[in-house]
Amino acid sequence: LDPATELKLAPSPRGQTTQSVDASVRGHETTASYERVHNHTGCNTYLDYRPIKEDEHPLIQAELAAPWLEQDLEKMAIEHAITHLAVDHLQEVRGRKLDLVGRTEQAVKDRLTKEINYWDFRASQLRELELAGHPNARLNSDKARSRADDLQVRLKNRLEELAQEKQIVAQPPVVVGGALIIPAGLLARQRGERKEEPQLFAHETRRVEALAMQAVIAAENQLGFEPSDVAAQKIGYDIESRVPDSGKLRFIEVKGRIEGAKTVTVTKNEILTAFNKPEDFILALVLVPPAEFPGDAYAVHEPVPGYGLYEGCRVHYLRQPFSREPDFAATSVNYDLEELLGRATMPK
Repeated sequence: LDPATELKLAPSPRGQTTQSVDASVRGHETTASYERVHNHTGCNTYLDYRPIKEDEHPLIQAELAAPWLEQDLEKMAIEHAITHLAVDHLQEVRGRKLDLVGRTEQAVKDRLTKEINYWDFRASQLRELELAGHPNARLNSDKARSRADDLQVRLKNRLEELAQEKQIVAQPPVVVGGALIIPAGLLARQRGERKEEPQLFAHETRRVEALAMQAVIAAENQLGFEPSDVAAQKIGYDIESRVPDSGKLRFIEVKGRIEGAKTVTVTKNEILTAFNKPEDFILALVLVPPAEFPGDAYAVHEPVPGYGLYEGCRVHYLRQPFSREPDFAATSVNYDLEELLGRATMPK
C-alpha cells in the first residue's frame, strides 16, 4: 500500500465545481525509481477520511520522510487537472449554460416582441385619433411610440448580454490544499492488527463485482447508450454512460450481490454523489448466481463465455435511491436489499 497526497482543486471565481486529484507513487527507495500515478478521485473523497491520531504518528514517520513528497506535487496536480478535468468540466458547463441561455433568449424575444408590437399598434391607433380630432388626455401617440422604442433598445441590450454569456472560457485550476493520505490498512499492518480475508471469499467477491459490471455495461449497450468503466477512479460511481447525440451523462453505481444476500453497503461518497446528481444518478443492483458446482458457494469459479452478460445476472435500476444524507461520522451505510429491489425497475 502506498501513501497518497490528495490535492483538492478549487474552481476559479466563476467556476462551478471543486475536484480532487490523487497523486501517488509506486517504486522502491533502494533504486530511487518512482512511478507517478494520477487519478481523478471526484468531489467528496475526503469525507471518507479522518485526522490521524496522536498515537499513530510514530507509525508513519517513514511515510512523512518519503522522497517523493519533496517533488512539485502542486505542479503535477495542475497539469493533470488541465489535461483531464478542465476539458470535461468546460464541456459540461458549456452545454448546461448554452441550453439555459438559449431558452432565456427565446423567452426574452417572445415577451419583448409582443410588448413592442402592442405599443407600435397603440401609437398608430392614437395617431389616427389625434388626426381625427379626438386626442387621448392620458396618453398620446408620441408617448406610445417612445415606449415601443425603449422596449426595442431594451431587447437589443438584453440579447447582447445573453450573447456575451455564451462566451464561456475555462479558467486555469487552482490548488487550494493538500493532504497526505495514509491507508487504514497500512496502519493496521504496522500495529500487527490486520487480518487477511479468506482467499476464497476474496476471489468470489471479485467475481461478483466483475460480473455485475459486465451485466450493467451490457444493459447500457442494449439500451443504446455508450458506457465507460470509471470504477478505478473512485469518483462516487462506477459507470459513466453517455446519451448519444445529446452529450448528457448517466452516472451508474453498480452493486453486485450474490442471490440471497440481505444487505448492500453504500459508501458515503456514493450517497452524496447521488444527491449531487439526482436526475442523472442510477443505483444498479445486480443479483449474481453463486458458483455453479456442488460445494462451497463462495469457492473460486471462472464464468463461462457469455455468463453474466445480462442473461446470467438480474439487473435492477433504482433512481433517487436514498432519502437522506448519511450522518457526518458515517463512512458507509448498510441498506436492506429487499427494500431497494422493491423500488427498483428494469434497466431503462
